[in-house]
Amino acid sequence: MRLWRWLVLMCMTGASALSASVQAFSTDDERNSVEVFEAARPSVVFVTNQQLARDPYSFDLVTVPRGSGTGFIWNDKGYIVTNYHVVEGARQITITLQDQSNWPAEVVGLAPERDLAVLKIDGKKAKLNALPLGDSGDLRVGRKVLAIGNPFGLDATLTTGVVSALGREIISPNQRKITNVIQTDAAINPGNSGGPLLNSEGKLIGVNTMIYSPSGASAGIGFAIPVNTVKEVVPELIEHGRLVRPVLGIAVAPDQWAQQIGIEGVPILRVEPNSPAAEAGLEGAKRNNWGQITLGDVIVAINDYPTANDDQLLSALENYKPGEKVTVSVARDGKLLTRTIRLAAPK
Repeated sequence: MRLWRWLVLMCMTGASALSASVQAFSTDDERNSVEVFEAARPSVVFVTNQQLARDPYSFDLVTVPRGSGTGFIWNDKGYIVTNYHVVEGARQITITLQDQSNWPAEVVGLAPERDLAVLKIDGKKAKLNALPLGDSGDLRVGRKVLAIGNPFGLDATLTTGVVSALGREIISPNQRKITNVIQTDAAINPGNSGGPLLNSEGKLIGVNTMIYSPSGASAGIGFAIPVNTVKEVVPELIEHGRLVRPVLGIAVAPDQWAQQIGIEGVPILRVEPNSPAAEAGLEGAKRNNWGQITLGDVIVAINDYPTANDDQLLSALENYKPGEKVTVSVARDGKLLTRTIRLAAPK
């Protein structure tokens, strides 16, 4: 009798376990979310930013926490990607891996115009797993996305959603426009910045950057820098520490100045001696005999790319490399002139 009861109990226990196993994933989508999270979680890190401050009582300089965010492992050499605004002005940066080990990090490169930063820890001593990279060019509105981060300091948090829109524009920390941004309704809150946005295959498709919210918390409108931009920027930051963009050799007037005098384009304030612009005969602003500033050349296009303001001029130049030739269209004394210029590397 006891043996029979034991067999019945074991069958019931086995059935319950099987039932629990079946119920653990009630849908394929649920199974996918769990699998993607478990695979990607070891690659997501917690970034702590500390800065110097003066103690109000002793007047000594002390290190105080400024904020925190998220990052992810780029490769097994110890490189970590996050947002520029997460580490901006940091005196000391600490990376916490998913095993809760803490590692001091150094800043390798910064790109405020793309709100991206590359950090590095001692990759030889840490077990690092890089995220596989996807292709943001394959995205469509409605595709499933998953965001992993540390909102409000709560580590390893998963939120899911869809691609809400593509081709959005946001403003970077240095007031440059970041284009082709991904909009998602996956909940993104303070602390998620710098974390990965993944597709249903577990591949990186974006870096969570900011939210649009009247309250400061998630309102269902989050933005991520597309991975195709990240793939271009990160290797350059690792090699040069910054984005290397070609130059014309000019100083331009502020956009407000152009708006005040009612012109559309980028007024050249000064042409640097022995620069590509000087060799092409471009002219900057001058002072007349009465001390008044007279307008010089106004750049209106680079090749076929209109340059209505300084941001558009910089964006146009970012399509080329030092040594390449471009056609610069300028307005001078009411006439449209074109000049061929070989772009130079920044000094």
